Amino acid sequence: MKTYDHKKTQLYLVLSGIFIVNALLAEIIGVKIFSLAPLIGRPDNLTAGVLIWPVVFVTTDIINEYFGKAGVLRVSYLTAALILFAFLVIYATTKLPPAAFWLDVNSKDPQGRPINIDFAYQMIFRQGLGIIAGSLTAFAIGQVLDATVFQLLRRATRGRYVWLRATGSTLISQLVDSFVVLYVAFYLFGNWSFAQVLDVANTNYWYKFAAAILLTPVLYLAHFLIDRYLGPAETTELQQEAVADISV
Repeated sequence: MKTYDHKKTQLYLVLSGIFIVNALLAEIIGVKIFSLAPLIGRPDNLTAGVLIWPVVFVTTDIINEYFGKAGVLRVSYLTAALILFAFLVIYATTKLPPAAFWLDVNSKDPQGRPINIDFAYQMIFRQGLGIIAGSLTAFAIGQVLDATVFQLLRRATRGRYVWLRATGSTLISQLVDSFVVLYVAFYLFGNWSFAQVLDVANTNYWYKFAAAILLTPVLYLAHFLIDRYLGPAETTELQQEAVADISV
């Protein structure tokens, strides 16, 4: 039989792993902006990173529920450091001299049009440097805001209404995050107009808004599975520790 402390540690590691991997992926793929026009018939645009960002804020809420604000901020700071490290490594690779055969075998696209694969590589990943600056700024602000609002709502409702504290904290934090990340990444460090920033930020936010509502059942499913894994008494104890910020 696994002990309570062992189960608690395993739970935190699994949730942290999900959080870190999806946050890092969102940063890397966020350089692509895609159109929703083929799907909804309107010229709305989203960053590719926003597709998996709901996984990050759902995981944030689950960590907050069982490990408190301290648990969220600990994994958030670690994630920010790992994202920074990842992009420093990626940036260093853009400075490496390309092999001649690599340039040669990738000198044309499938239609026979000439391309410079090394230039394309640099265009994609160096654009990510602006995103990393914006994302880390927005990430830090958003996570602190999310964790704080979550616990304020938790105390105000005396631990009731999981959906309210999870959805409410996400909607408030992502309102800030959606604008800050695009403003810093694509306006300050990029070539977007302010109008473009507002347009994409607005679309991104409403996508996150809808995702937060639609993913509410996932929160309850996660609660059910975690409660079964830990046991009723242990779950209650862990949630009490989370409220007091002493669970990690």
